[in-house]
Amino acid sequence: MANKRIAIIGAGPAGLMAAEVLSQYDYDIEVYEQKPSVARKFLMAGKTGLNISHAEPVETFIQRYDHAEWLGPWIGQWDAEWIQDWMQGLGIESYIGSSGRVFPVEMKAAPLLRAWLKRLMADGVKFHYRHRCVALSGNQLTVENQTQTFTKSYDTIVLACGAVSWPQLGSDGGWQHWLSSNEIKPFQASNVGVLKAWSPFMQDCFGQPLKRVNAWVQPDQQTHGDIVVTHYGLESGVIYKLGRELRQLAAQNQLLQLHLDLLPDITIEQLKKKLQGNKKQSITNIWRKAGLDHVKINLLREVVDKNLWSQPEMMARQIKQLSIALDGFRPIEEAISCAGGVKQVALSSQLQLKSNPYLFCCGEMLDWDAPTGGYLLTACFATGRAAGQGVHQLLNAAI
Repeated sequence: MANKRIAIIGAGPAGLMAAEVLSQYDYDIEVYEQKPSVARKFLMAGKTGLNISHAEPVETFIQRYDHAEWLGPWIGQWDAEWIQDWMQGLGIESYIGSSGRVFPVEMKAAPLLRAWLKRLMADGVKFHYRHRCVALSGNQLTVENQTQTFTKSYDTIVLACGAVSWPQLGSDGGWQHWLSSNEIKPFQASNVGVLKAWSPFMQDCFGQPLKRVNAWVQPDQQTHGDIVVTHYGLESGVIYKLGRELRQLAAQNQLLQLHLDLLPDITIEQLKKKLQGNKKQSITNIWRKAGLDHVKINLLREVVDKNLWSQPEMMARQIKQLSIALDGFRPIEEAISCAGGVKQVALSSQLQLKSNPYLFCCGEMLDWDAPTGGYLLTACFATGRAAGQGVHQLLNAAI
């Protein structure tokens, strides 16, 4: 009897992980990738140091996701410790940084990807590059390459097509017309910069950080770190962590406001005393001696009414709770990731599409959201493995 045939559309982390699970069995596995090479977004993410997961307790880890109950069982099974063991099996050593983030020792994505592809191909996985899937009906896939268009049937098809951020790397969202609109929650930019129309006064701060600030949208959800001032507004991991709350405000047509404590290590009473100064000192010198650097001083001048500058008590309150009205978000194409995607209700517990039992979905195209810090890749790996297991169980049951 001929082996059952499986197509995987998309050669990113989720698709490769589904292929890895299925390559342990007697299936003919074909991976279609519309770009000339695999995992381009994965490689891009690894250019500045591949943060592949996070070693915090798994109970805490899972709560970083907006659909924690849905993803929790898979992430609990294939957590940071599992990922480190998996990397070691590929000959890639890893370490846990002071922040709890997990990195390969070499800090690069390319060696890991090369080792992974070598093992997948040794296990019989076939890769088709520059092959774009243009239509899907039942278990029939229509594919376009540089020389021809052809249609082929498979026993199952795994969609690992990504979302719609960084479309130039392959995730262009073209797959969405294969599903009905009620199966997909509209995509929104996640882990993306926010817009603020600065005056020319702020230009010399572009590219510089607001160092060691506390930031929040709601007072009980503060986060600490650096925020970079850009020509379009603000960006950093701190902003990304607050993105979900900001999107909720936008969805409710409320004012987008970011709140900052520019000097979190000083109490407001201590700050009032530091701001007293004397008449011989300039406002800038008083603020500098209170602990504010050039970027923070410029931001205060930009945002705070000039009439308050010489009032120590009012300025202390502004420094400890500076409110910045934002103008929106950078385009979704520039986002590191997306919220939204294929809804949980459209899928079985094994990630099989209810409206088309030949299809399984995994990775960023699913409706989940998480901050940066290893959470995105971990969920792509975990859902890729879950989809792979779902396919195997389906095909096994059919024997």
